[in-house]
Amino acid sequence: MKKGVVGVLILLALVVLVSPAIVGRLAEKSMDENLNWAAQESGEVRVTSENFKRGWFSSEGQHRIELQEGELKAVVQALTGTSDTGSDLPVLVVNTKLDHGLFPVSSMSREQGSLAPGLGSAVSTMRVEFGGGESFDIPGTIYSKVGLGGELLSNYILESGSRQDGDSTAFWGSTDIKVETNPKSGEASFNGTVGSLSVKDGDEVVSLKSLTFDGFQKPTEYGIAVGDVRLELEDLDLTVGATPVAGMRSMMVDASTVLDGDDVNADATISLAMKGTPDFGETSVDITFELAGADAELLGRIQQSLQDVRASQDPMAVYDAIDADLLQLFAAGFEMNFEQFNMTLPEGTVTSKMMFSFEERDPADFAWTSLLMTTEATVDISIPEALVEMLVEKQPDAAMAIGGGFLVKRGAAYEMNAEMKQGLLTVNGAPIPIPFGAVR
Repeated sequence: MKKGVVGVLILLALVVLVSPAIVGRLAEKSMDENLNWAAQESGEVRVTSENFKRGWFSSEGQHRIELQEGELKAVVQALTGTSDTGSDLPVLVVNTKLDHGLFPVSSMSREQGSLAPGLGSAVSTMRVEFGGGESFDIPGTIYSKVGLGGELLSNYILESGSRQDGDSTAFWGSTDIKVETNPKSGEASFNGTVGSLSVKDGDEVVSLKSLTFDGFQKPTEYGIAVGDVRLELEDLDLTVGATPVAGMRSMMVDASTVLDGDDVNADATISLAMKGTPDFGETSVDITFELAGADAELLGRIQQSLQDVRASQDPMAVYDAIDADLLQLFAAGFEMNFEQFNMTLPEGTVTSKMMFSFEERDPADFAWTSLLMTTEATVDISIPEALVEMLVEKQPDAAMAIGGGFLVKRGAAYEMNAEMKQGLLTVNGAPIPIPFGAVR
């Protein structure tokens, strides 16, 4: 019995002492795989690994993340006023210490260390470097764990604090963000809470009360990702001096996309409440959207073409390809509905409901004008009387919509009901002629 116990203890000692060197290579490779997978998914960053020093129980390394050509780079250049060469664009440098082993004992000497089995446990810090040699550390720490299957769980933790640099001052609350990725399956899940944030630069102040989000994404063979995402934002403000320039009271997005055979189904709920400014009163928008039966392969091709436009030597050819794929998408048939598309203004709430159904047709015998014959649609709109009167006062031509019967007064609102079926359009029960000369 004692020999058996001793044998088990020796085996455990070998696992603890010998495995780090072997598993260290696997952990290093797995972390690089995850970073490269993330870069490939975004398509707009380049990740390079350098200065990796492998030890027995722990290793240290550095990754540089740079922007490539794409929309993200264009936005950063526009915001920072940098040149098209991109040589003065900031580079994100991530320094990582990796404790490896099936049971990473060396991680126990630091915060969030754990003996949970895996390929390794890491802690990373970040720094931004500029072309002129200037750099600054990004507050917060990323704690990561590499699972036995190569999956990477990263947890970014930022304690509340502040920083001052010349006339700029920043205050932030605690932040906790978790991201789990698997480079083999391509699946990713994420959730996080961003605490309060306030940045003052001269007389300009940008502030945020809170931001929370969570979601799950996985790729498909058609080049599009499906999954769920939810985001909530509260109190975003921009002021110059004592004057509010823009502000958002709240924003909520709850969206889901699933693959049904070769089709994509999606739904989304969006609520947006804007704060009032000296020129405009408070407004809000509420949208409930649904997409059903859209061809997944065509959506994937359209998405890829949109990403290729900027880097293409012949953008018009890409746009022609997009137009052709869009035509096939409508020929394949799908449904697109807005259960609600409401906008609330100081004068009242404009409510609308729009339902569209596109019948499947032979792509070889289908043109854009064919939509008039294959589309079934209903549109219901209600506009408060006070808002219509204000529009007519500012734009007298708007009265033609009332005189022409497009808006009918019912109670305290003007309403419109439009229907399209088999090429026949009716508005508030009256048929509206449509020129069919070009329709096939």
